[in-house]
Amino acid sequence: MKIIKEFKEFATRGNMFDMAVGIILGAAFGKVVTSMVNDILMPPIGKLMGQIDFSNFFINLSGTHYATLADAKKAGAAVISYGLFFNTVIEFLIAAFAVFLLVKQINRLRQPAPAPPAPETRDCPYCISTIPLKALRCPHCTSELKAA
Repeated sequence: MKIIKEFKEFATRGNMFDMAVGIILGAAFGKVVTSMVNDILMPPIGKLMGQIDFSNFFINLSGTHYATLADAKKAGAAVISYGLFFNTVIEFLIAAFAVFLLVKQINRLRQPAPAPPAPETRDCPYCISTIPLKALRCPHCTSELKAA
């Protein structure tokens, strides 16, 4: 029973829920990045390079010719899908850049506020007038002051 109690305490900690939310959002963000790469970025890049579909780049290791990667996989042929790998690398770079920007902003928000500037004036202890910090005599009441 003690182990169940310990597990319950562990599972209901606030940071455990924060981590779960982060994982769920991360998975959703990964899908968005994948769609952005496959559906938005790669088609124009392929068009600029002469109607190239990177996701269909593969090296066939079986010796039999297949027109597309889908045909080769359907036949169970051994292939190296370097076009899909290229797409995945681009997805990773976009996700890594987005995380970098997010962490950079969070770190900027976490920095302590700059210290306030040192005061340049003080109050005269006799007449309560504002005087320069280095003044040795109050210009208002002419009292002698201690050096600040």
